[in-house]
Order: sequence, then C-alpha cells, then structure tokens
Amino acid sequence: ISLVLDQDNKREDCKMKMSEKNYIIISATIFAIVALLHLVRLFTHWSFQFGAVSVPLWGSWLALIIGTALSIWAFRLLAQWKISHR
Repeated sequence: ISLVLDQDNKREDCKMKMSEKNYIIISATIFAIVALLHLVRLFTHWSFQFGAVSVPLWGSWLALIIGTALSIWAFRLLAQWKISHR
C-alpha cells in the first residue's frame, strides 16, 4: 500500500511541476508578445482607442516597460525552476 501511495504522490508532484512550468512559459510568452506589440505601435504610430478614449503613445511606453520587465522576470523564474527541478 505504501508503494502505491508513493507512486501517486510522485505523479501528483510531477503534474504540479509541469503545470507550474507551463504557467511560467505561457506568462512569459504573453508578456513578451504584448511588449513587442507596443514596440511596433511606437514605431508605426498606430492609433488605439479604448471606447471613446484615445490611448496616447506614452501609454505604450509604459506598457512596453512593464511588459518587458514581467517577461524577463518570468523567463528568469523559468531558468531558476529548471535548475531547481533537475
């Protein structure tokens, strides 16, 4: 009985580790894509409206900085995750 419980716990741990890893990868990728879209907007001067409000270009500078920072943070976290889960 103990052997079966140990195997179940190992499977659950593996599932949790994979879901953590997938979450980090998806988050990092989404933040990177959002940051790249804001960079493109800054270079092409795309206009953007949210309802009746026009979003100024400085909003894209802010979103670029935040998105880049969050993406870098997530990719660094992924690197640390890989090292700690060998």
